[in-house]
Amino acid sequence: MKRVVVGLSGGVDSSVAAYLLKEQGYDVVALFMVNWHERVGALTSACTWEEDAMIAKMVAKKLDIPFHIVDLSKEYKKRVVDYMFAEYQAGRTPNPDVLCNREIKFDTFMEEALKFDADFVATGHYCRKTEMEVNGEVIHQLLAGKDPNKDQSYFLCQLNQQQLSKAMFPIGHLLKPEVRKIAKEQNLPTAQRKDSQGICFVGKVDLPTFLQQQLKPKTGNIIEVPAKFMEKKKQLETLEENYRKLCFAYPYKPWNGEVIGEHQGAHFYTIGQRKGLNIGGHKEPLFVIGTDVKRNIIYVGEGQNHPGLFRPGLFVEAGNMHWIRPDLQMKPGDKHEFDIRIRYRQPLEKGTIHMKEEGAYFIFHNEQRGITSGQFAAWYLGDELIGSGIIY
Repeated sequence: MKRVVVGLSGGVDSSVAAYLLKEQGYDVVALFMVNWHERVGALTSACTWEEDAMIAKMVAKKLDIPFHIVDLSKEYKKRVVDYMFAEYQAGRTPNPDVLCNREIKFDTFMEEALKFDADFVATGHYCRKTEMEVNGEVIHQLLAGKDPNKDQSYFLCQLNQQQLSKAMFPIGHLLKPEVRKIAKEQNLPTAQRKDSQGICFVGKVDLPTFLQQQLKPKTGNIIEVPAKFMEKKKQLETLEENYRKLCFAYPYKPWNGEVIGEHQGAHFYTIGQRKGLNIGGHKEPLFVIGTDVKRNIIYVGEGQNHPGLFRPGLFVEAGNMHWIRPDLQMKPGDKHEFDIRIRYRQPLEKGTIHMKEEGAYFIFHNEQRGITSGQFAAWYLGDELIGSGIIY
């Protein structure tokens, strides 16, 4: 009998994953991971890890499977939270959920799970896995979940073949309402429990308060850039058909606009952000269109269609290109059309990846709003996630 260790989180998805595996005849072991103890910046007092662990234990008891707890908080702080702070300090916006899956759930946690003599490690992610053979070698394919509203393949875009070889996703073929129905039919304690929100394992936090643990407030100027200035510049760039000009963020200068207010630290803001500017007197809302952490300046534009919010492309450095399908890895000089996603829940967008020595230039069929440095771009062929990279 194959043994599967399930990452039981105290949520309905992992609970149903454990139930389905047991029904399929696997020897199932539940393992709950503690990744965060602090409550700094928390917006709610609900759902501490102790409560999650108690509910997960109740689920394990209901399913009659062994239950264990492992504390990975030191690794989580070092490999996820400290990385987050460093990225924000540098003026980039990281994605902690992608990092958590790459560095913790499918690395450190997987190592702990395999100590229980597990053949596989299962999670409650809404995605699927299949295998195929290429030149006599087994290739593991990561596919989008069947539920278009819950597909979480994007969050797993940094996994590799070794990690996928041990992974199982028991609910990837189900819709969320079906998962809820199964939990209710089996009287699982998580059947009516709300889905968790916010930063992976940290929860819903006030981000500036959370970041101020290590990033100090620093007063700087907010500069408004007129839309006319941007429109003229964008037309010139598009006509030049220059990859670098199309894919890199516009290099704003203080003289590009007018000082209209102050902020408490450029590293607290991200492209496309609307809240937290606290500036009135405009017909339409202001949005962040650029940040400069060296000069400590935020550049803003009026209106959700301000041209500064849109770019025709993005760039990923060669060292930050990751291929889930190494057999499809592109070489300098190659170009290929993919369906591309630049954030979770965003509809897939058609674009072409042009591979050069220095990295990959992504040129979209339609300009994209809010391309953000530090986030992950993921590219697909049909339902299959092929690779991902950190946006420059």
